Amino acid sequence: MSHKSNKGGIMRYLNWIVVLFVVFFFFPMAAVAGNLDSPAAPTNPASAMYTMQDVYNLIDDGTEGTKRGGAFTEPGAGPTSTGKTLDDLYNLASERSRAAKTGQTTFYKTGDDGDLQKGVDWPTPRFTDNTGSGAGTVTDNLTGFMWAKDANAAGLKTWDGALAYCNDLILGGHDDWRLPNVKELLSLVDFGKNDPALPGGHPFDNVQAGLLAFYGSSTTNHGNTAHAWHVYMHSGNVDSIGKGPIPILHVWPVRGGQ
Repeated sequence: MSHKSNKGGIMRYLNWIVVLFVVFFFFPMAAVAGNLDSPAAPTNPASAMYTMQDVYNLIDDGTEGTKRGGAFTEPGAGPTSTGKTLDDLYNLASERSRAAKTGQTTFYKTGDDGDLQKGVDWPTPRFTDNTGSGAGTVTDNLTGFMWAKDANAAGLKTWDGALAYCNDLILGGHDDWRLPNVKELLSLVDFGKNDPALPGGHPFDNVQAGLLAFYGSSTTNHGNTAHAWHVYMHSGNVDSIGKGPIPILHVWPVRGGQ
């Protein structure tokens, strides 16, 4: 038998291997994959996706996103500087999952708060005094909460009155204001300051810091449900006081958060 005949037999053998490979590999794979359709809306709504900006906003200030359920289309332009990266999400999640520094820097004894100063660093600037359509509001860049700039616009209220005032408030283009819970109020406190116990250079107006500077919270005292917790802005103390009938609580509306 000639070398030419041997070569022809080998080629036919290789061709059969290729045919069998296609039949037993690609055809089953095509059956599993299904038909390739043109881009369209997801058939399962649960498969729609949030953007990284949505995730960032949810961690930052509790703003809920909307899943993209429409047809898939090519982006009209490349990414811009307003987008968020995975690094942005990681850093923000790290900050929000740990307690912030208290603000106390004075050293009294080894191992105390002023010595160790543990916690997440405060951003610079700590607060943003909003302008334009958001005038009259201040954003805390540490927590993402938005606060009324005037810390005494409501005057003195009972607990019910404080809740109603915040629920009905429209300020800075927003209507989702509420009476803060006690931890949210405490997030404003600088334990290295007093009279008022707020970070230096804060932009708020009319902060009450006298002997009756009780800022009411929405949190009820579980041990005495006729009382609600408040923060004493003169020193940052927390205590509870009767919900009424005497209007004795200052009101500091907040919005945002999770």
